[in-house]
Amino acid sequence: MESLAAALAIAVGAIAPSIAIGWLASSGLKAIGRNPEASSKIQTAMTLALAFAEAIGIYALVVALIIKFV
Repeated sequence: MESLAAALAIAVGAIAPSIAIGWLASSGLKAIGRNPEASSKIQTAMTLALAFAEAIGIYALVVALIIKFV
């Protein structure tokens, strides 16, 4: 039962950040395409948002490992 719960936790925890990262990168590139002068500001905000989205995936991995081994 723990294996199923851990697999579900990491599956949901990996899908959501993957979708978010793709959406953020797409939106950032569209914004840079529309306004190239603001690319440094857009890139900074996009990088920060990508890091936060990636952190959610790492939290899901930690939760899955806790479920599996504790």
